[in-house]
Amino acid sequence: MDPVTAHAWTALGGRPDLTVEYTTAGEVLNAHLPVRDMARATVGVCALAAAELSARRNNTPIPPVTVDEAAVATAFISERHLRIDGRTGATFAPLSGFWRTADGWVRTHANYPHHRARLLKALNITEDRTALERELATRQAVEVQETVYAAGGLAVAVATEPDQTRRPLVVTRPTNAERRVLPPASRPAEGVRVLDLTRVIAGPVATRTLAFLGADVLRVDSPHLPEDPDAHADTGMGKRSTLLDLTTGHDRRTFDDLLDQADVVVTGYRPGALDRHDLAPEALHEKRPDLVVAQLRAWGYTGDWSHRRGFDSLVQAATGIAAVESTDGTPGVLPAQALDHGTGYLLAAAVLRALTERQGRHLRLSLAGTASWLLHDIEPSPARGDYDPEPWLVETASPYGTLRHARPPLTEDGTWERPPTLWGTDEPRWL
Repeated sequence: MDPVTAHAWTALGGRPDLTVEYTTAGEVLNAHLPVRDMARATVGVCALAAAELSARRNNTPIPPVTVDEAAVATAFISERHLRIDGRTGATFAPLSGFWRTADGWVRTHANYPHHRARLLKALNITEDRTALERELATRQAVEVQETVYAAGGLAVAVATEPDQTRRPLVVTRPTNAERRVLPPASRPAEGVRVLDLTRVIAGPVATRTLAFLGADVLRVDSPHLPEDPDAHADTGMGKRSTLLDLTTGHDRRTFDDLLDQADVVVTGYRPGALDRHDLAPEALHEKRPDLVVAQLRAWGYTGDWSHRRGFDSLVQAATGIAAVESTDGTPGVLPAQALDHGTGYLLAAAVLRALTERQGRHLRLSLAGTASWLLHDIEPSPARGDYDPEPWLVETASPYGTLRHARPPLTEDGTWERPPTLWGTDEPRWL
């Protein structure tokens, strides 16, 4: 096993005698940082964890595992490959991006309407790029960061060098409660019930991966926090989606019934958002110590920023990735939302390993932890061959229209059994 994959597999607690092979595909995900190696390792350990779980369930040897770099590269920019009846999916909003300040740069994130409104209110300007540019040019980067954060918005000062803070890739805490033994099945996660309490990319990538592997994934959202339909068309593959207001008695009882029968809960909201609903990992394990609870944060679990909200683009900016990828003094970006996608596959792998170990688990992952790994622990390997994404793109009919989308990168063929349903339109029940 190559050193990068071995590092991730060890972090997941995997057996050292297992290995993954890769089919190389040229200069994919090209960047100053070794994104290609990071990306293929996250998918590689996920594929290996799936093979391990399947072998455990069926009492069979673990088969050889091979991952194609072309498939990985295609999946890591799935949102860019997405076409809906020929239309390109939504990308970054006009007020999301890098902006000059009086002393450097800031990165803003304003894709969701409530984040855009808070950004504008914090800076006391109208919704206009020119007005935003002029205002930010008069301010200090850290002042903008703190002012916008205090207003519930999203902006970070762009770091000028890599953050030296070392964060763990995966933290696993067993509860020592035994889980039910999963019966033999044709797919690794068949019959596993997953409550998906995540948004945007990283968490939904993890849960759509579990859905591809056979899990019954039910995403639960608040009716007061709408989702972008294009984002859901991409990350909702294989899953169902329902709306529950946990502040009402009826919906809370419905949610608790779902929780009583769940095997896995994946959370990805800003820190503390679920705690007020008594859904912190500790509270979940007090009720169900056999649950696998997978928790995702932007900035990790220690330090001054551990309780802040964040997104991939902001973590790239604040950890120094944007500085490393800089061109002519302008902050740069990775060739994909690689922290999101990579953390998503690692999270799915961690869940699969917990199911193999047959114990309740509290799993902690973060975008900042993946960023730390990318910045400090990965040596690039030589790239060979050519890259063609076409074999890894398929068309699927869906309620959103005909979707042209990336296939899962875990196998050589196939796609999800069902397309994404319309956001929030499924019954709150298990199949």
